[in-house]
Parts: sequence; C-alpha cells; structure tokens
Amino acid sequence: MSKQTVDLALVGWAVGSAAVAGLAYAYAYWTLAKFVGIGLAGGAVALVSQNYGGDETGRASLVVKQGVWIALAIVLPVVAVYALFAEPLIGVLGSEPGPIGHGVTYLVIVAPALAFEYLNLLMSRTYAGVSDTFTPMVVRATGGVLNILLSVAFVVAGMGVVGVALGTLVSTAVVTVVLGWGVLGGSYPVPGMQASPVTFEVGGPQIDTELGRQLLTVSAPLIARGIGEMAIIFPLLWIAGVFGPVVVAAFEIGRRVRDLLISFSWGFSTASSTLVGQELGGGDETEAAAYGGAITRLSLVVHALAAAVVVLAAPWVAELFVSRPAELAQATVFVRVSAVAAVLLGANGAIVGALRGAGDTNWPFVATVVGQYGVALPVAAVGLVTPLGVAGLYGALVLGAGVPILINAWRYRSGRWKVVSREYRPSGH
Repeated sequence: MSKQTVDLALVGWAVGSAAVAGLAYAYAYWTLAKFVGIGLAGGAVALVSQNYGGDETGRASLVVKQGVWIALAIVLPVVAVYALFAEPLIGVLGSEPGPIGHGVTYLVIVAPALAFEYLNLLMSRTYAGVSDTFTPMVVRATGGVLNILLSVAFVVAGMGVVGVALGTLVSTAVVTVVLGWGVLGGSYPVPGMQASPVTFEVGGPQIDTELGRQLLTVSAPLIARGIGEMAIIFPLLWIAGVFGPVVVAAFEIGRRVRDLLISFSWGFSTASSTLVGQELGGGDETEAAAYGGAITRLSLVVHALAAAVVVLAAPWVAELFVSRPAELAQATVFVRVSAVAAVLLGANGAIVGALRGAGDTNWPFVATVVGQYGVALPVAAVGLVTPLGVAGLYGALVLGAGVPILINAWRYRSGRWKVVSREYRPSGH
C-alpha cells in the first residue's frame, strides 16, 4: 500500500495538485482491477489453508496452479484495455486537461504492473495459507522500499509522473520474480525465509475442474465485493470533481492515508482466513471461532490507536502531499475523516477474513453493496444539491465503512459460516 502513497506524495511535491488529481483518476482504474485479483487470492487462501490444514498438500498445490491460470486469463485483457484506452477511460472522470494528462501517463505505464501484482497477491496468500507470512512480508516490504528509492531517483532526475510510474512497474516486477522463486520451491539465503511447502508444479496436470470450480465459487463473491468496494470510487470522484481539483486531490489524499492505515487489516484479515481455515480443515469449529473473535478484537484496538495518532497529526500528514493553504485545509479534514473510517474498515477486514476462511463469501459482498450503494453514495450525492456540500463526501467515507461491519458482524455471530465451510473441507473433516 505504500507504493501509491509514496507516488502521490512525490508528484504532489514535484508537480502539484493537478498531478495528484490525475493520479487519483488512474488509481481508480488500477485499484478496481487489483481488487479483482485480491478476491481471487482470497478464494485461494481459503482453499489452500483448508487443504493444508487437512494434510492434503498436493491438493493445495493444485489450487495454486488453478489460481495462476485464472489470474492470467483475467488480468492480461485488462492490461491491454488500460494501455490502449487510457485517455478515454481517464476522460470519463474529469474534464480539465492537466489532471487528465497526468492520469493517462501514469495508467499507461503502470498497466503491465497489474499482471505482476495479480501473481504477487496469489503467491503471498499461498504463503499465508501455510502460516508463513514472514517470507512474503520480507519480499513485499523490500519491494516497497525499492519503489521509494526508484521513484525518488526518477523524480529527482526530472521525470515527474513518468518516474513514479516506472518505479512502481519495476519494483512490482522484482517482487514477482523473488516470490516466484519460493513458490517454485527455491530456497532463500535470508534466515527465516523459506520455500513454500505448497508449490506451483510446472509439470503434472494443469487443470483440475473440481478445484477450479471451487476456487471460482469461493472467489466470485469476493471479486464482486472488491468490484463493489472500488467501483464506488468512480461516482465519488465525479462528485468530488464538481467541487474542483483541490477537493479531488484532498479526497484522494484522505483515501491514500486510509488505505495505508488499513494495511494492518491486510495482515489481520489474512491471519484470520488462514487460522480459521486451518482449524476448520482439521474439523475444530470451536477453535476456529476463537481465532476469528480474538483477531477481530486485536484489529480493532490496533486500528483505533493508529487512527488516533493520524487524527492528531493530520495537518502534518497533509503537508506531505500539498503545500498551499487552501489545499492543506481541505486535505487535513479528509485525512481525519478517513482515519475514523479506517478503524471500522480494519475491524471489518478481520471479520471478513474469518468468513472468507470458511468459504462464506456471499455475505461480505451483500454488506458492501448495501453500505456503499445503498447508503454512502446517496449521502455523497445529497451534497451536490443541498448545503451539505463537501461534507457529503465525509459522510460517505464513514458510512461506507460503518454499515458493512454491522452486517458482517451479525453474520459472524450467527455461526452459519461454520456450516458453509463443511462444503469445502477435505473429506473426513
């Protein structure tokens, strides 16, 4: 998550708010596609963890193979569309030539990085499914540092938006190569980093119809949920654009800070999926429920503490991206609102992780649709025709996070996810 935040800050310093607004438009398309990959990877971690927990390593490896082929079949056409039609796509969201030009440049260059990112997500979740989160952490964190170094170097060289886009492309590709080495069974020279016990086998059967069907069945609601979560950004960006580029930039800065904050949630959510899935795979529903509840409580505490720091430091956080007084004032408010939303999103991520580990992925999708389109979007739209104004966007950020957690928490407390998980467990569990 640091990649986009760093890119945004760098172009804010080097180019200005028009470039920040342009990257906001490009990120909308990037993130929409990325969340499809996250949904597929979420289905993979559910099946890998359950099969690995049930001592079916060979079957878990076949899940990974199905995931790779499905991921490439999805992402390669998306890469082609983004690269070839970037200008009309970005033009849907804005009308000012400055932001549009910057957005088109960024999207064209980073489009190929989506293919690498899909594989990175799948391989990271494969490691998580076997309880090794250290190896992907080292690789992806190193990739984040590499992105910062490259982007800074390119921007200092005067490359601006092109530079930060190239930094993202190169660093994402490097992560794919290094993670791929471990998933293919290669060992690492770094202490603590290991080859994955669930590997991608180059030989052997390439397609398993039953596992492929299960993977798509579990992943489809997660993919739909991801699309639902991120497609909302298009009308929200359009609404922000009505208030001008400064509001678009501030809105995107708030979202970047929020997404960086909920990076904690990626860890808690993945841990919840892994541990809940493994316990269910072994037939222990009581222990699975204990893990899900404990991780959710921990996630809530961590996000609340982190958000409190950001709320207090919001003016200084905003200064990392913009410098003019009007821009700072607007960005500061969005940073604070987004920090509050991050607490709700963080706790919700852990609950969704538990449901995902059980294969119960329909309810998180329903929760997203209700929260984002039934509540958040109407609140934001009201700001266009009432004195509520920009505050409608503040309400959309908070309510879009608050409503889904209420629905998902109700589903988790019902215990129905345990019954759903029985459809996907290895035989005998």
